[in-house]
Amino acid sequence: MEHTLADAIIVAAIAVAVAAYLYFRHTERRRRLEIVHQERLAAMDKGIPLPELPLDPARLPNVSDPRVPLLHGIVWTALGLGGMVALSVAPVPEGLWPMPLPLVFLGLGLILYYVLASERPR
Repeated sequence: MEHTLADAIIVAAIAVAVAAYLYFRHTERRRRLEIVHQERLAAMDKGIPLPELPLDPARLPNVSDPRVPLLHGIVWTALGLGGMVALSVAPVPEGLWPMPLPLVFLGLGLILYYVLASERPR
């Protein structure tokens, strides 16, 4: 399979979009820091003591929901079972119905992980 000029243009456009996003995020942060710096200099000229400010605001720790593996497991199992039913009913070649079986196993594995790793009294 050969790559065409259109493929190259698409990849270049995506790369430019990512670079532009990073550039604008950087300039926005720099502009924000410059405004904070000017405000702090003005306060120091007036004799107002200011505490040190961190460069970035503090981020709250990411507390994930313990039910996420269960929810993902249900969705993957349902998707796999639905795909198997659709392939068994649809007019496709005869041996394709077990193709979504890995999705079912993925979902069942996530559900089993939730059951075994949950911290509830047994």
